Amino acid sequence: MSLLFQVKTRLVALGILCLSGSAVAEETPDALGILKSVRVAQAAQNRALRGELRNAGKTVPFRLSMTAGVIRYEFTAPPFTLQLRLGEKSSRFEEVTKGGTEKITPARFDTRVRDTDLSYEDLSLRFLYWPKAEVVGEQIMVLQKCWIVRVEPGSAKDSQYGSVKLWIAKNSGALMQAEAYDDAGKFVRRFKVISGQKTDDGLWILKEMRIEWVDPGKSRDRTPTYLNIDSVE
Repeated sequence: MSLLFQVKTRLVALGILCLSGSAVAEETPDALGILKSVRVAQAAQNRALRGELRNAGKTVPFRLSMTAGVIRYEFTAPPFTLQLRLGEKSSRFEEVTKGGTEKITPARFDTRVRDTDLSYEDLSLRFLYWPKAEVVGEQIMVLQKCWIVRVEPGSAKDSQYGSVKLWIAKNSGALMQAEAYDDAGKFVRRFKVISGQKTDDGLWILKEMRIEWVDPGKSRDRTPTYLNIDSVE
């Protein structure tokens, strides 16, 4: 679900997401056009951030870099790098190895990143390219007026989710929240921006995001994962 106030994240991203996207027309919004504005804003980013994932007392540091439509998530202890290439019509999610890169297939989408509530599919931002999309409402999130866009994958085998709802800021294309549901329509995952921060060049970026993963039969995640951005390089 990537991770600037623009998709996260960013969930990713999902959500590391930034608030400097192109504006979305409020009068007659087109769902696919709204998703495209988020993708374009993500691909235009050129910066590097350092942060951490926190879950159940465990801290996982990471470095996030964005250059020319390529987003890299770098972890240490042991070294591990995931890479996302954002295209106009699709994205390619890869694991960086000593021999080059290896594409991450749908069979690995439910793999958790460093045993947190963040999955490989969430970082891949694939839901921004899903062909079935519609605007289903409006809501204010973190003082931002948002469109609520519901998306579905083209095929059930393409995702671990049956649908995803996205809260996208009207004035910037920023992804403020994402909720994922299984094939039966039951809630399973949420990414929510909690706070932002201003950089030296005047850009508002993610400060903190909460990620919840609810197992079947449970009403809430008692040990959510928190994603924090600590510094901008």
